[in-house]
Amino acid sequence: MTQRQHNKQPGKHPPQILSSEIVAQSRLFKIEQLELQFSNGEQRTYERMRGSGRGAVMIIACPDAEHFYLVREYCAGTHDYQLGFPKGLIDPGEDIITAANRELKEEIGFGARRFVQLKSLALAPGYFNATMHIVLAFDLYAESLEGDEPEPLELVPWARQHSAALLQQADFTEARSVAALLLAQQYLEANPDVFEQTA
Repeated sequence: MTQRQHNKQPGKHPPQILSSEIVAQSRLFKIEQLELQFSNGEQRTYERMRGSGRGAVMIIACPDAEHFYLVREYCAGTHDYQLGFPKGLIDPGEDIITAANRELKEEIGFGARRFVQLKSLALAPGYFNATMHIVLAFDLYAESLEGDEPEPLELVPWARQHSAALLQQADFTEARSVAALLLAQQYLEANPDVFEQTA
């Protein structure tokens, strides 16, 4: 897969960064203030949440041609339990596939022998420079690693034929998981023989 390009339109260049400064920081987040000059001479101040630069992975794990795995876990932002696909940050030194396999083992107790990278998504490009890599996983095998979750995640198998019902689930609201579901369904419908392939 190709990385997202900064210049998506011919002749369109991002503004010049005149200066940058970290103006707030917590254990998890850094807020960066940018002084920008646009090509027409306009200068503006922008703030963005600065990511680690490593990105994150979200995995649609398929134990067979008819199902995929979800997890239900606590989400502090909404202070409730949400249904979604396994996900996590890419650790230093890892590539996308290594991180995806580790996260699977930590969150659902399975590894995978085959992966397909579907798309890299910007989370909130107006103020956050992090990237989520959406990955399909096939040929699962049982293997667990200790993760950093405060409690075991609930593993929820879901039938692919009931994907429309999943979109109606009250606790399936995370935009990244919704996007991952639609991307996975599109790929699997276009590539039905993917389940017959071997690693």
